[in-house]
Amino acid sequence: MKIGNVEIKGHACLAPMAGVTDRAFRELCVDFGAAYVVGEMVSCRGLTYNNEKTKELLELSDKERPAAVQLFGNEPDIMAQAAVMAMEYRPDIIDINMGCPAPKIAMNGMGSALMKDPELCGKIVSAVKSAVDIPVTVKIRKGWDKNSVNAVEVARICEEAGADAVTVHGRTREQQYMPSADWDIIRQVKKAVNIPVIGNGDVTSAELAAKMLEDTGCDLVMIGRGALGNPWIFHEISMLIGHERPWLPVSNAERISVLLRHVSKICEYKGEKTGMREARKHAAWYFKGIHGAASLRRQAVQLETFADLIELCKQIEV
Repeated sequence: MKIGNVEIKGHACLAPMAGVTDRAFRELCVDFGAAYVVGEMVSCRGLTYNNEKTKELLELSDKERPAAVQLFGNEPDIMAQAAVMAMEYRPDIIDINMGCPAPKIAMNGMGSALMKDPELCGKIVSAVKSAVDIPVTVKIRKGWDKNSVNAVEVARICEEAGADAVTVHGRTREQQYMPSADWDIIRQVKKAVNIPVIGNGDVTSAELAAKMLEDTGCDLVMIGRGALGNPWIFHEISMLIGHERPWLPVSNAERISVLLRHVSKICEYKGEKTGMREARKHAAWYFKGIHGAASLRRQAVQLETFADLIELCKQIEV
C-alpha cells in the first residue's frame, strides 16, 4: 500500500503510545518487521513554544523508516505552524491525533474531543496539508460516546480536506480501552472512503491481525499494546500472512537477549538514569508469561542501573 507517495511494505505497523514508542522501541519493532512506525504524540503548542522536551519526541533515525510524527492540538493555524517545525526532523508522514482519550488531552478539546466537531477536524487537516509537502494522516476513534458514533463522517471530512490515510480505533472515547474493539466500524470507514484505512484495536497476535485484515478490508493493521514486551509480533504476522514456516514460541533466552538489547538502546539515547526508570515498565512486559513473572515484576520496579537488570535476568531459567 501507499500513503501518499510513501510505500508501506508489510501488513502491520506500530501505534503511537505516549511514554512507550520512543526511538529505541520503534527501531526494535522495525528490526522485527514493523512496516511503519508512528512516534509519541507531540503537543503543537509545546513545539511552537520551543519546548526542548517536546522537540526530543520528534527525533527520528534512518533505522526506523518509514516513520511518522504525531501532532496533537485543536487550533488549525498553530497545528500548521507546528507541522512546518516538525519537518526539521525529516518525518515521512505527519499524523494528526484525533483519538487520544486521556482526560488531560480530551478535556482540553484535543485528541478524541475533536470528533465532537467534524468541521474543525476538516479545518485542521486542510491547514496542516497546506503547510507541508509530505503525506498527512489522521487517527480517529469510533466516536466520542455511544450516542455520537461518527467515525464515517469524520473520515469522509478528513479525506475531503486532503488526508492521505485514516487510522480507526474501534472504540469510543467513553470506552477508553474496554470492552472489545468494534471492528465493524473499521469496515464501514473502509467502504466510505477512497484513501487507505488502517485498523486499530485488540490485535494481540498474528491470527487476529489476519482476521482484522479479512473482516474489515483495511489496508494495514496498527498494533499498540499487543507489541508491549512482544516486538516479535510483527515478524509473526509477516510469516503467517506470507505462508512461511510456523512461528515458534520465543524462548526465555531470546526474550532476555531482546530485553537487554532494548534497554541498552534506551540508556544509550536517554542516559542510564532516565533510561532505567523507563526500562522498568518494559521489563515487566517482557517478563509476562515467564515462570516467576510476578516476583520479577516486583523487582523490576526497583531497577536503578543496567547492571541491576542483568542480575535480575539471571534469575530466569533459560
